[in-house]
This record gives sequence, C-alpha cells and structure tokens, in this order.
Amino acid sequence: MPPDLIVYALVTAGLIFWLRSILGTRNGDEGDRAAPYLKPDPAARALEGPGASRSGQTGSEDRIAELAANPKGNAFIMDKTVEMGLLEIAASDQSFDIDRFIQGAQDAFVFIVESFADGDRDTLRDLLAPVVFDAFDGAITARVQAGETLHTEINAIKRVEITAAGLEGRLAKITVRFIAEEVTYTRNTQGDIVEGHPERVTQMRDLWTFSRETRSRDPRWLVTETLVDTQHDSETLPNSTSVIH
Repeated sequence: MPPDLIVYALVTAGLIFWLRSILGTRNGDEGDRAAPYLKPDPAARALEGPGASRSGQTGSEDRIAELAANPKGNAFIMDKTVEMGLLEIAASDQSFDIDRFIQGAQDAFVFIVESFADGDRDTLRDLLAPVVFDAFDGAITARVQAGETLHTEINAIKRVEITAAGLEGRLAKITVRFIAEEVTYTRNTQGDIVEGHPERVTQMRDLWTFSRETRSRDPRWLVTETLVDTQHDSETLPNSTSVIH
C-alpha cells in the first residue's frame, strides 16, 4: 500500500475512534435491548472535560448557565426554557458535559451527512437510532437503484443552537439546530449532474434530536429524529437543503 494511503487510513481510523469515544458505539444487533457495559479507557476519560469540584458537583450546571448567558463561538442555547431543560438533564446525569455534548454533536453531524452521501451504512448505524437509520437506509437504496451518486461536503458549521432539552422519564432529549454551508450535487448513471453544483455553496438547516438514557451504562447519544428547519432568518442563503434530498 502506498505510504500516503497508509497515512490517510490511520487519520481516518483515529477520527472515527475519537468520535465514538465521545458519542459511544453501536454494534448494530442490539435492537431495543440495553447495550452491554462499555468499559472506559484513558482516551475516553481524557475527553470527559472538567472533573468533580470540591463540593462533588461536576460544574456542568455553572457551564450551562455561562453558555446561556454568553454564547461561545458558534454554540448557542436558545432561551431560558432550554437552559432549564439542560440543567434538569445535568442534575439527573452527573456525567453530562455541555461542551463535550456540543462538540460531539457537531462531529456526528458531519460524519452522518457525509456518510449518507457515501452510502456508508456502518457509520450511520453506529450513530442513528433504528427508526432514523431505516429512513436513511431506504434513501440510500433508492439512490443506488436509480443509478445516482451523491457528493456532499460540509464546508463549515455556522451555528449550533440547542432549541429544546429535557427529560422524558429517564430519557434525556436534546434538539439541536444546525446551520451549515455545504457543497452538494448528484450525478446520474451517465455522470451528468442532475441536481446541485460542485462549485455552489448552499445552506443546510436541520433540527436533530439526540437522546440517551441517563441511568444507562451505555454512553451513546443517538440521533432519534431529523427534521428540516423551516424557520428562516437573515442568515439564510438562497438555497437550503437537508440530509435526505
């Protein structure tokens, strides 16, 4: 194997390991059963964020309040109601870290969007709840049967805004609005572009819901719902798209 391909493979493997250490892994055959205990390793612990304070708290509540009052970079908490929902989750799950969640959600967004374009079902199965995976899988199958190929590349995630958060029993649910700039286009069997353009940047606006059982040993936050965001503002570009075209 050429040296440059070896380097590429190592970098790719490293990124996948990092993402899965943040959001967890899925074997694909668990169904609705609880996942087996995932033993933490040093790499995962290094990504846990701030440790417990002298009072025994993680400091997550303070960080949520700080982020709500002063957005950091492209990350926002929409309003006080959302802030209170995040605080409810943090109180129920002492391992919850808002910064770690936001970073992991952004990484998952890029992996999922680009894996969908590539038809990479294995990566999608690791990050999506079964019902969401089935929808993505069906769209990939339809695309293949039509003889079409999709290319999508995320140029930048302009905004990551938490729009809803809270507990439903022991289930923590966090909805995130992603506003991203992408280049996407589709080719037919003859190689002609039938949708999009390789040199045109469009805006993608989606609402994704991530869910996790707070008392579960399984650390995974899975995407349990994806919706096209129909709210438009001054940031909207002329063309908007979603994951599944």
